[in-house]
Amino acid sequence: MNFDEYTALDATGLAATIAAGDLTAAEAAELATDAINAVNEEINAVAGGPFDRPLAYADDGCFAGVPFVIKDLICHAEGVPTRMGTRMLGDGLVPPADTHLMERFRAAGLATVAVSTTPEFGFNANTEALAYGSTRNPWDTGRSAGGSSGGSAALVAAGAVPMAHANDGGGSIRIPAACNGLVGLKPSRGRVPLGPDLDSNALSGLAAEFAVTRSVRDAAALLDAVAVPYPGDRVLIAPPRRPFAQEVGADPGRLRIALHTEAWSGTAVDPEVVAAVEAVGRALEAAGHRVDRVAPAFDWESFLEATVTTWAAFLAESVAAVEAMTGTAAGPDNVEATSWACIQYGRELRVLDLAAAGAVFTAVSRTVGEFFTGYDVLLTPTTNHPPMELGYLNADEHDLDAHGWTRRIFDAFSFTPLFNTTGTPAISLPLGQSSEGLPIGVQLAGPMCSESMLLRLAAQLEAAMPWAGRTPAVHASRI
Repeated sequence: MNFDEYTALDATGLAATIAAGDLTAAEAAELATDAINAVNEEINAVAGGPFDRPLAYADDGCFAGVPFVIKDLICHAEGVPTRMGTRMLGDGLVPPADTHLMERFRAAGLATVAVSTTPEFGFNANTEALAYGSTRNPWDTGRSAGGSSGGSAALVAAGAVPMAHANDGGGSIRIPAACNGLVGLKPSRGRVPLGPDLDSNALSGLAAEFAVTRSVRDAAALLDAVAVPYPGDRVLIAPPRRPFAQEVGADPGRLRIALHTEAWSGTAVDPEVVAAVEAVGRALEAAGHRVDRVAPAFDWESFLEATVTTWAAFLAESVAAVEAMTGTAAGPDNVEATSWACIQYGRELRVLDLAAAGAVFTAVSRTVGEFFTGYDVLLTPTTNHPPMELGYLNADEHDLDAHGWTRRIFDAFSFTPLFNTTGTPAISLPLGQSSEGLPIGVQLAGPMCSESMLLRLAAQLEAAMPWAGRTPAVHASRI
């Protein structure tokens, strides 16, 4: 099998090829390693590896032998150094055990061959940490790959691996999926395990773990493999009525869909992004769905203030843990300027500040929950604009405080953080393309535990508006 054939397959297709004996797992790993080495010279998406051999995995898993990468944040593998995108950790901490999600990835048969880049502590919507240098978008290497899962998304888009681990505290699965022309599902709060060190209340409940994929069927099958509760989880979520994989191709029925293209932040949305969402709305109407122009209303400024408080407190907590593990104190010499500003602000916060932020999040969640009693799906842009130029979100900018940095991020990426607050699922689909040939993502969001419905609708759109065959400038098939 050559690179052209390898990159034409999604993870489900590659798993079937390996199971049929048409490609060995060792050959797949060799192709992935060669592809990573080749494309990484252009996109700089690797934080660790490629490894001499894949990490151990179950050879009877549904994705047995499929090459995979894990993001250098939260999910980690026994014995594999993790740096979390920060210079504080130098060559990295070496975890003594897998996280629960890593256990699930191994059980699914995924052959982890490398670790992908992330911004420092994940607090950015691009991936340009000083610890690794800028990760570049394979569609245009002068553009951002998004963040915070930009390294994973860039490697999948460039054909190096068919899917990759990602996580999301404000859009960090969906934003890089949109920037790189991929599927990015953020599951419901509690759907995918964050243990043993964290749980569904991590980042005040904003954080979610999953992946970026090339196809809807890969997202569905992987969710079946990893959505497993563990003893001691503080949130147990309702299981699906049937496997998520069975939703792909199933009739979604006639849905009530709300369409919204105006940023809750009041900031501009690129006309080409609006046009892409409008085109999806027309396709949904043609498929028999009802589409109305309506959206939940909430106060953006109080929402943003609560987000600043929550993120700054989490950064301060995370850095305190790193300091305790390493004996190294955080400071302006080993963390980026905006991280340091947020850490300092987080250290000043009081319990009452966190309680006030929680009250805002509760009110917003109630508003959105009530909205979803009248609508099944909310259709929006994923990002305000196509992939931006490198350097726009410079995390080492010294004149931004915690509020200024958070506003800078979410002024530009206004559509994703709401669904971290509500804990409800949302998926970005690569349904648009700019006049410059850059990917445009469109977001579908639903009420709690509605992944099955979103996957049915996403698969319907994938069939009606196919994106397979679009190839970025930097791609393994061009080697």
